Amino acid sequence: MRALTKPSPAHTYNSTSEINKLRAYRDAIHIDPKDNRKIPVVEQPGHVLIASWNIANLGAHKRRPSDLKVIAEILSWFELVAVQEIADDLTDFLGVMTNLPPHFAWIFSDRAGNDERSAYVYDTRRITLGPEIGEIAIVESDRKHIKLPGIARKYTGFNRNPYIAGFESEGQTPLLANCHLLFGPSKTSAEKKASMEKRRLEAYAISRWCNLRRSDKHAWTRNIIAMGDFNLPKVLPGELIFDALTKRGLKIPPHGTKIPTNVSNNKDYDQIAVTPNLNSKISDFGVFDFDGAIFSNIFDSQKPNYWRRCAKHYIPDHRLLWMRLKL
Repeated sequence: MRALTKPSPAHTYNSTSEINKLRAYRDAIHIDPKDNRKIPVVEQPGHVLIASWNIANLGAHKRRPSDLKVIAEILSWFELVAVQEIADDLTDFLGVMTNLPPHFAWIFSDRAGNDERSAYVYDTRRITLGPEIGEIAIVESDRKHIKLPGIARKYTGFNRNPYIAGFESEGQTPLLANCHLLFGPSKTSAEKKASMEKRRLEAYAISRWCNLRRSDKHAWTRNIIAMGDFNLPKVLPGELIFDALTKRGLKIPPHGTKIPTNVSNNKDYDQIAVTPNLNSKISDFGVFDFDGAIFSNIFDSQKPNYWRRCAKHYIPDHRLLWMRLKL
């Protein structure tokens, strides 16, 4: 796991002040609705508020107590969050968790590729951990089915097995697959081609697994959500990762905010994809660009590089993606 560049000079701030700015930005109502970032309140009967967040390199470079408080604040706005890119060293992750209200609980996976763990954070007032927990692992005898036109290489498994967990809320049982697909080296055209092919195969493997499980009479639930960092360049039919991920029926609803999920503002890396039976139950869907509010005292539109390094290093370089689902 690669630590992000440390800003120089270091930027110090008051976490309470930044949290207040984030809340105001979240709740502001604008004349043009596209400028709103209104995230629904929690504890709404008949709904569950779900999110996905790649908190880049959490534990790979040490964040300060103020950083952990800000991250915890944003997580606390949701009822169930899939988190990606947690280091094997859990110190900072647990530091975030201790800043959450006491009604939150969490589970996490063991170390996988790139020395990463995944986690789920959930509000126990609304969410109960279900009985199904594990990983998506495609056994060797089944890997011959993971193939796509134009790709000659064999599928050899996930770099980071998606972390699955079942949850229960108001009698409904969603099963989440927390994913972080391989990005891979891309310094040369050959490396880029190989990395893209491997990522496409991983995306298709997830799509196929979700389709098979939702159709299986022995499945614990048919309500399956694949979410996380798919390293998806754009949500567009014809885009190779998008096509592989949706090939077996997964649906990616359009984000109401139409905002990219990376702080650099040019990629749709993070997504929430649902099985067809859940598509009509999504009532709201958006991206929270926390960077629209944070560290505003150092933002310079003519020279944004220092501010961007601070946003990426102290918070993450990915924006949080959220969805309100009808139960």
